[in-house]
Amino acid sequence: MKQAQALDILKAGRNVYLTGPAGSGKTYVLNEYVAYLKAHGVGVAVTASTGIAATHIGGVTIHSWSGIGVRDTLSGAEIDMLTEKEHLYKRFDKTRVLIIDEVSMLSPKMFDAIDHICRAMKRKEAPFGGMQVVLSGDFFQLPPIVRDGSPTQFVNASRAWKEMDVRICYLEEQFRHEDNTLEAILKEIRSGEVSEGTRALFYDQREKEIPEGISPTRLYTHNIDVDVLNEKELEKISGDMFEYEMQTKGKSNLVETLKKGVLAPETLRLKKDAVVMFVKNNFESGYVNGTLGVIEDFEEKVPIVRTFSGEKISVFSVEWVIEEDGKTLARVEQLPLRLAWAITVHKSQGMSIDAAEIDLSKSFVPGQGYVALSRLRTLAGMYLRGMNEMAFAIHPEVFKLDVHLRKESEKWEKVIARFTPAELKTMHDEFVVKSGGTIDEAEIAKNKTKEKEGIPERVPTHEKTRALVVEGLALAEIAARRGMTVGTIIAHFEKLKEIDPAIDLNRFKHKEKDFKKIAKAFRDSGGSKLTPVHQLLGGTYTFEEIRLTRLFLDK
Repeated sequence: MKQAQALDILKAGRNVYLTGPAGSGKTYVLNEYVAYLKAHGVGVAVTASTGIAATHIGGVTIHSWSGIGVRDTLSGAEIDMLTEKEHLYKRFDKTRVLIIDEVSMLSPKMFDAIDHICRAMKRKEAPFGGMQVVLSGDFFQLPPIVRDGSPTQFVNASRAWKEMDVRICYLEEQFRHEDNTLEAILKEIRSGEVSEGTRALFYDQREKEIPEGISPTRLYTHNIDVDVLNEKELEKISGDMFEYEMQTKGKSNLVETLKKGVLAPETLRLKKDAVVMFVKNNFESGYVNGTLGVIEDFEEKVPIVRTFSGEKISVFSVEWVIEEDGKTLARVEQLPLRLAWAITVHKSQGMSIDAAEIDLSKSFVPGQGYVALSRLRTLAGMYLRGMNEMAFAIHPEVFKLDVHLRKESEKWEKVIARFTPAELKTMHDEFVVKSGGTIDEAEIAKNKTKEKEGIPERVPTHEKTRALVVEGLALAEIAARRGMTVGTIIAHFEKLKEIDPAIDLNRFKHKEKDFKKIAKAFRDSGGSKLTPVHQLLGGTYTFEEIRLTRLFLDK
């Protein structure tokens, strides 16, 4: 099925399971639909089964959103207790569409528990209390974690799945992988029939040497292997260590949710020549989640990363937030980097990686091999160091289920093709109106403008600072409004001046007397470094004051 067809089914208000191979555009479709709903004023909850998946789509975990927490079943008394919580009731009351990403990692028990609480909160016995439910995921990814030794069951075994009359939208196009060989290998694993030719190819990969100048990320199946290797490699490097502490603000439980989902560590330790990976998308700055590089230098503690494609990027802190009704409930701020000599296969889910040295010799659950290999953009970027039979394995139930899902998707593809564009528009508008939204073009345009200005995930952090500059706020006021340090705001000024030299920041300039003193110290130091200037001035001015002055000096 094409992305546009899936969006037409979604906009008609049907319950949907959006699936397809890694790189087929599931996240893109979800983001497009969320933007459509917000523009039309329809209340939508964006959630995922794990914190990592939630950060990829700018949402929260379904456990946090629903109030269920760590439980996977709910008693009648527990449901009654939850329905008495006013903030939860308001949350459910305004939600018309519930999105759950990476649903394949939810157990049937948990999915049924979510259905129970939705019915109770909505006071309706329809599945999920009558909300449209949009599920996304791929059963070929890692299965639900089973802790009590019982057999693995997928979410489709739940009562709720059987009752929700779900439409299957199986996306077929490929947007991640850049060569046909890798795509063909992944199709073989999905089919359960890995050819001798592919096995031989994997065997040959073990002898493949890594070209000089490339330090691929190593993917391991166990956390301990990852942590040991990263620390070991960092300690090998001589030179100064720079540490960056994550800044947090908001409700403690939501902050913890964000911290668990964000791939950037709470304390990031870096040295020159450290191998790093970007863990957030920022197309304007030249990196995406999974871009690899090396710390080339530091400029006043700002890391300069040379990516493997040759780009040179100054890395500033960014935000991850949880929002509700335009209000920020929780925020964490950190450099969007992590040490990347190694990461776990589990944490690589959702990434697109340029080059990876993969050790699957300790694979212990079906799907790990598929997840690891599907992270790559090309086969040229794969350096395989070990593989056991489990690495080829996919859970046996998934093969049969996949055939069924494909057939169902083909059926709904034919159904949606029968409608004319005018008929589809009518269905879409009817669902919006039924959901309390608007089909007035002026209102839609207004909502789009609000969304563009208000969503942190879509607006670079320095651009949000620019908006406060235009608003006329003082430096301290901007820092307070953003919940950031003055130093971070000055870093935003530097970024803004870099991309827009004509920006007017003159009102932040020091008084003439102070400006001349600091400017003279820069001239006397013969460079643009802050420390020599600070020393020449005998500590009279702070680093922030010196840095602010540097903004107005000719290079």
